[in-house]
Amino acid sequence: MAAALRPLRALSRAALEPRDRRLHLSAARGDAVVISGRKLARQIRLEARHEVQQWVAAGNKRPHLSVVLVGENPASHSYVLNKTKAAADVGISSETILRPASITEEELLDLIGKLNNDTAVDGLLVQLPLPEHIDERKVCNAVSPDKDVDGFHVINVGRMCLDQYSMLPATPWGVWEIIKRTGIPNLITADMIKEGAAVIDVGITRVQDPVTAKLRLVGDVDFEGVRKKASYITPVPGGVGPVTVAMLMKNTIIAAKKLLKPKELEALPA
Repeated sequence: MAAALRPLRALSRAALEPRDRRLHLSAARGDAVVISGRKLARQIRLEARHEVQQWVAAGNKRPHLSVVLVGENPASHSYVLNKTKAAADVGISSETILRPASITEEELLDLIGKLNNDTAVDGLLVQLPLPEHIDERKVCNAVSPDKDVDGFHVINVGRMCLDQYSMLPATPWGVWEIIKRTGIPNLITADMIKEGAAVIDVGITRVQDPVTAKLRLVGDVDFEGVRKKASYITPVPGGVGPVTVAMLMKNTIIAAKKLLKPKELEALPA
């Protein structure tokens, strides 16, 4: 994880201007500081909104994000709605392209090809998971690396691991932003949870509340137990998730500005 995150330093210098890094933190005395992903995401979206305004004011086309949504998975529809709402909030135009779960792999790949060739589309993502009859890796690799705001294309993953410029996956980039903006670098160690550790919870699971019988979201961490031992911790929901969506907006702006075309990228096979 640490090796994969190294390129984030380089990209952050290229894509982000210095901003006020202060976080809104809150915690009961003696407990871990709870890092509010929602508040951090609002801060990042404010930066993104200002960046879009400057870009458009300079006479450039407003960034556009296209999202392909296959099937009727309620969670996927919810995630996509959050992304398009965030796009509208920062001034990015967006569209959600709905396709039935019965769509063939060939039809989906054809749709992606058309969106790749559409100059009006700056950022493109296909919401996962996909129906079982569709090869997700093939679909992720079909999205143009320059428009791949999810950062899932094998070229973007490979370039990231080689410390080269790439479109970064929004979740790990979001985690890095949380770490970076706390002002405490190198928090993650080989040890799991120890006294005073910082815990960034990327897990998300729906469980039935034993009291209300309703489904609720939980992470991979025993929040109430761990917060008494850790120094910093992100909750679920309201931690990494909102920041992930905010970073997706930043990727769309980067795609619109076409910052990801260094000379060495041109030499790579299509």
